[in-house]
Amino acid sequence: MKKILVTGGSGFLGQMLIQRFLQPETRTGAESPAEHPDEIIAIDQTAGVYTHPRLRYLCADISEPAQWRSIINDDISGIVHLAAVVSGTAERDFDLGMRVNLDGTRALLDAARSLSAPPRFLFSSSLAVYGGTLPDVVDDNTPPAPQSSYGTQKLIGEQLVSDYTRKSFIDGRCVRIPTVSVRPGKPNGAASSFASGIIREPMAGERAICPIDPDTPLWLASPRHVIESLIHAFLLSPAQLDDQPDEWRAGRAAARRPINLPGLTITPREMADTLRNLAGADVANLIDWKPDPDIKDIVETWPARIDTRHAFRLGFAPAGTGAQLVGAYVQQQ
Repeated sequence: MKKILVTGGSGFLGQMLIQRFLQPETRTGAESPAEHPDEIIAIDQTAGVYTHPRLRYLCADISEPAQWRSIINDDISGIVHLAAVVSGTAERDFDLGMRVNLDGTRALLDAARSLSAPPRFLFSSSLAVYGGTLPDVVDDNTPPAPQSSYGTQKLIGEQLVSDYTRKSFIDGRCVRIPTVSVRPGKPNGAASSFASGIIREPMAGERAICPIDPDTPLWLASPRHVIESLIHAFLLSPAQLDDQPDEWRAGRAAARRPINLPGLTITPREMADTLRNLAGADVANLIDWKPDPDIKDIVETWPARIDTRHAFRLGFAPAGTGAQLVGAYVQQQ
């Protein structure tokens, strides 16, 4: 292995992913681009707090092709593309979302295309690619129909990754990440930010607002589970990705590179009840139930129950239970 490049490397998931990549057990015996990396290059607007002898930070505007020409070279054999303008922000600021989420992805793919050997390329996508009238349980044959700018940008990114893979410019794979909960730190501009806030803020003695109906089902996964899923997706070989059931064959391998990651279905009310059981009524009562039509309109287009048998065939692990998800954060405080 030469170098792995991680966009969004100073963000919450980026920092966790880099630390996981640099653990010895991630590399030992792996016949993959993650075996003994000489260096990880983290691309973001600012440097992260995590340091390591094999980690280097670069500050860059990912939407500028000229930036990539000075960064991407034949030492790069793996790319993890996490950088994005989150859902709520992309909906409010259309131009910013298009510039970062679409133009930035295209610029990175074109830079990767210039390499002498196709790099392994992991694209972080979203459940927001779905929308409209959905079946009770979404599966890999459910057609995407995004109802937001963010979802549209992510779906276009998936299609670009699949086509660049078909053309052998990259060895691409896309993962549709469940809503990550519970995220530490401060709220962000994601429409799903409340899914962490209704646990995180009460545990810190602060009030939190749930902007959707308390019985709305959500598809969630813990930060640790998402990181393990990202690592697993990156390590999968092209042969594993293309070894699919007969009904998915007939030249559709590239179209099947998007993977719905395992998650769990839980409602805000169930999360609050678990919080009450673990931390007491005084903590759980810090949640205010105040519907926000703009957030409801986005979140309610996302699937809440997904058949992830394809992911399990590829060796991804189950996401556990809602009680485990909430309890993991409560126990850390």
